[in-house]
Amino acid sequence: MVNEREWVFAEVHGQYAITLTTAWIGRPMEKSVHLRGPFQTPDAFQQGIRADAAVFSVDEIESWTDTASLPLLPSEPSLPIFIQLRKAPPVGLDARECWRVRPYRELDATNDKKYMDLESEECPRGCWPVFKGESFGHWTPDSGTYYGWTDPSVLVPHLQRKRRSGRTHRNSVYFEFFDQPSKWWDDSRTLPCYSARVAFRDGTNRLNERTVIAALVPPEVALGSQSPFLLMPHGDEKDEAYVLGVLSSIPLDWYARRFVERHLNFFLFNPLPVPRPGRDDPRWRRVVELAGRLACPDARFADWAAKVGVEHGPLTEDVKQDMLHELDAVVAHLYGLNQKQLTHIFETFHEGWDYKERLKATLEHYRRAKTQFRL
Repeated sequence: MVNEREWVFAEVHGQYAITLTTAWIGRPMEKSVHLRGPFQTPDAFQQGIRADAAVFSVDEIESWTDTASLPLLPSEPSLPIFIQLRKAPPVGLDARECWRVRPYRELDATNDKKYMDLESEECPRGCWPVFKGESFGHWTPDSGTYYGWTDPSVLVPHLQRKRRSGRTHRNSVYFEFFDQPSKWWDDSRTLPCYSARVAFRDGTNRLNERTVIAALVPPEVALGSQSPFLLMPHGDEKDEAYVLGVLSSIPLDWYARRFVERHLNFFLFNPLPVPRPGRDDPRWRRVVELAGRLACPDARFADWAAKVGVEHGPLTEDVKQDMLHELDAVVAHLYGLNQKQLTHIFETFHEGWDYKERLKATLEHYRRAKTQFRL
């Protein structure tokens, strides 16, 4: 149940979801969980509790997230779509023959405060901005709003020490970079902060306009605890572009909204389903082209764009929107969604949003891609 207008509990925020749980004591005939809802109003609740529930096995539920979280499905037709999306492997899968990403927090708001200037209103000479969640948006790499500033002459040695110490600790994300040469470990210019990288907002909400908000942020910025980024032990810039494209799509975001409440924690991020086609798949190549181009609006991303094989610079609004529609369509094909399922995703994505024109344009690209890719 969604506590909109406080119809369930007074003085509880309207965006919080509230669960009514019924359990039976005894030996069950089968291990299963029955789900209904969510319900936005008392009338919807009274009607919904009389309808048949969606039934899941315990094994299914344990495979969805690291903590066996339950999804909030918009309606009964959402179930087969959820199952179809869930067929894709988790984004955090460790597959040596493919790309590998690990979410990572660069700076901790408490423990690393001494490396940040949180008082100056303007950027001190020679300093870098410290990004927070609001420092970037959906296909917006730099909003101009920052958490603070940092002196790279102090920050970089700190990050280098953290990286080197993680080399021998199995719990560190940097342990997975063991096969890098000594030159890489010793050269601080190989630190992620000197390159463009994919970051995402930790603080978010399933009822916001978008839930998974990821962006390619520019080089020479520091990332605070509310803006973790993706380290890639295996893969390259094209793989980064592909992952960014899927994370930024409506189908992936629809799935994330089934679980995210107030934060996109790592235990929710890592199980997000992301298809893994081969590099010879034309759909993979098209996602790389679209996401790579959308991610690079200015010269700060020139090096990254060159490695992906796309141009950089501003896009007209019409061209940008058309690319976004095509991206959603191609990602839908990667998930194996049919046209009816894609339509349902748009219809139930965000309550009250004006989706019809965007859906129409996306379906045109969907049908065109079906012919182009011979699906």
